[in-house]
Amino acid sequence: MTKRTTEYIPKTSLEQVIYDPNKNVNLKIKEEKLDITKKWMQTGNVKVYRESFTVDKSFTVPIAHVDLVIEHITSSSAIPSEEDLSTEIIRIPLSEESIEFIKHNVCLEDVSIYKQKIEEIKNIEATLKREEYKVKISGPLKIETE
Repeated sequence: MTKRTTEYIPKTSLEQVIYDPNKNVNLKIKEEKLDITKKWMQTGNVKVYRESFTVDKSFTVPIAHVDLVIEHITSSSAIPSEEDLSTEIIRIPLSEESIEFIKHNVCLEDVSIYKQKIEEIKNIEATLKREEYKVKISGPLKIETE
């Protein structure tokens, strides 16, 4: 808490008034009052945005395929032996797995951005000037009160 003081500098100097019974005298007694006002002022700017970046990923996916296999074994003699056998293999691909990937967004976190008005109490101190009237009597005067 900072203490603020206000120095009072009168606009016109106070004059001593000598009472003249033939003349009415009016003194304006003044007091300072403090008017407190508030105003909004911008204290900063905020820019909120999303930033995206890319990440290269590598995946290993096993795939399968189905082949039709035709195995043809022929022998060159009437009594087949292992040396006389010849094997012919024909492979015909029937089907295979293909890789398909679909990207989709997954929510990682929710970020809420909003304004919130917070009120706090500040104590402000100021020194205010107040005038009072004084009567100074000089000489032998008789004072009567009503």
